[in-house]
Amino acid sequence: MIITKTPFRISFVGGGSDLRSFYSRRKGAVLSTTINKYMYISSHDFFEPDKIRTKYSVTETVSSVAELKHPILRTVLTELQISGGVEISSIADVPSGTGMGSSSSFTVGVLHNLMVRQQKIVTKEKLAAGACEVEIDILGEPIGKQDQYAAAYGGLNLIEFLPDESVRVSPLYLNPENKKTLEEHLVLFYIGSQRSASAILAEQNKNTTSQLDKFNALCQMADMAEELYYRLLEGDLETMGHLLHKNWQLKRQLAGGISNPTIDEIYETALKAGALGGKLLGAGGGGFMLFFISPNRKNYLIETLKQLRLFPFHFENEGSKLIYFGD
Repeated sequence: MIITKTPFRISFVGGGSDLRSFYSRRKGAVLSTTINKYMYISSHDFFEPDKIRTKYSVTETVSSVAELKHPILRTVLTELQISGGVEISSIADVPSGTGMGSSSSFTVGVLHNLMVRQQKIVTKEKLAAGACEVEIDILGEPIGKQDQYAAAYGGLNLIEFLPDESVRVSPLYLNPENKKTLEEHLVLFYIGSQRSASAILAEQNKNTTSQLDKFNALCQMADMAEELYYRLLEGDLETMGHLLHKNWQLKRQLAGGISNPTIDEIYETALKAGALGGKLLGAGGGGFMLFFISPNRKNYLIETLKQLRLFPFHFENEGSKLIYFGD
């Protein structure tokens, strides 16, 4: 039995600049953190050596990899040349389609688990780049690279996406006091509406390529990721609220479906309750909303938005890791 544990992420600013349609023309940058919510992948020998069993939201038992319906599992098993005799299961702390990069955490976790199974050398870069290859290059998903690198590396990072396809991960090391204070300024709510990001991201890719104002908006968002990195290094935490607000105003312009009247109402209510800024996580349309607010106003915000589900979390620093290897 092999079990891996891969974190989910919260992206603060710069999301969208990790799409190839943007960073192929100009460096992209995202500031994000992984949190203590995880995707767990387990694998062990299957009783029937000529078959494969996978368990996720459904259970599949097949005689060949090509028969698998799950595209990521089918692709990873094909790429690693695993043809049978294995059972793979997944358990997640957060459902898919909620804006925390669950698909990429799944991909990184499956790669990590099965590479360990094959006794291959596993590095964070190899996991992140491999997951990008599976999701973007092979499956053709209209997504960016930030989620794969966040899940593989873990921690609070500035992740830069360069036109030559290379990715640079710069950890942001805060002293324990500042890290605790930053966490205390953040409040996360689940607003519902699981959804696929593909349609929104496909439109955003098209708009980035064809509309100069959308491209320029992403330029500003990528610049804000770098600005926030240095502001936080200096201990200037308050700036995060203002940059989150500015980033959200720009993000809403990138494609239809990112926001809607319900999301806009929640956001405005939070600002009136004292939040300095916030954003919807992921591509848009639903899932989780994050707000930055002074700790002495936090309880008031929670009471004001009591119809929403409060979702406590903490930062994590380890990234994808092996947590069990045995019989």
